[in-house]
Amino acid sequence: MQKLALFRLHLIVFLWGFTAILGKLIQANAQILVFYRMLFAAIFLFVFIRIYKKESIKVSKKIFFQLAGIGFAMALHWYCFFYSIKVSNVSIALSCLSLSTLFASILEPIIFKRKIDVSEVVMGAVIVACILLIFKTEFHFKEGIIYGVLCAVFGTVFSVFNGKMFGKTSSGNIIFYEIFCGWFILMLFYVGTGHIFEMNEINYRDLALICLLASVFTAFPMLESVKLMKYISPFTLILTVNLEPVYGIVLAFFIFGDSEEMSPIFYIASGVMILAIIVNGLLKSRKIKKQKTFN
Repeated sequence: MQKLALFRLHLIVFLWGFTAILGKLIQANAQILVFYRMLFAAIFLFVFIRIYKKESIKVSKKIFFQLAGIGFAMALHWYCFFYSIKVSNVSIALSCLSLSTLFASILEPIIFKRKIDVSEVVMGAVIVACILLIFKTEFHFKEGIIYGVLCAVFGTVFSVFNGKMFGKTSSGNIIFYEIFCGWFILMLFYVGTGHIFEMNEINYRDLALICLLASVFTAFPMLESVKLMKYISPFTLILTVNLEPVYGIVLAFFIFGDSEEMSPIFYIASGVMILAIIVNGLLKSRKIKKQKTFN
């Protein structure tokens, strides 16, 4: 069962890594892409939870508004991610995601009221240095890097506050309301600004790809990741998810070729960032084991 769980875990991380590939293949802009991705994903989740599983989706008003706020952060995270891809490339957007670890090391202690881990701060400094190096060598992608950093910020806000919601209602309800509310807030914004009519500017090919993105690469892996928590530790989940940029960058290089080819410094800096995250994870695991031994 453990080996099967690990295989499923790497499968969903691979699927998450492939979302960047689809983001580049889809011709529609980031606004339209995120709008339909969240709409279709919410529909798939509703059908699965309410019709297939026949489970209740009732939540209290307090939980609903909390999930709505987190869902809005998710929408901004996805928008910045796909916009970064559109104005630069997959490699830039995915490498910037590594900054999430730095932002989490700052935000988590505040939200969960724990001491700041010095090793996390050191690792964060290493990651920032690598991002600055990438920014210097790939300055022509500066807009993509800026939105990639914003993507990491909103992604961290989403992940940290999402961690506080588990246990307050079912995991399926949490994911459904976050995605649905994120879409609903986007819709209200587009209606208010008059951009809602731009949502019609999409072809059938893009709709089909977004449908695939929303189901196989969004709804399924999110539900699957929750199920896997029964068999694997949160540490294993987090450590494996850090491979998402690796999968995505390698896939992008082989699929898109020259447009994804970066300077040697970019690959060195990206490798150092990923290695720093993995080493930090291993050190944390060893620290936790020692604490359990003494206790």
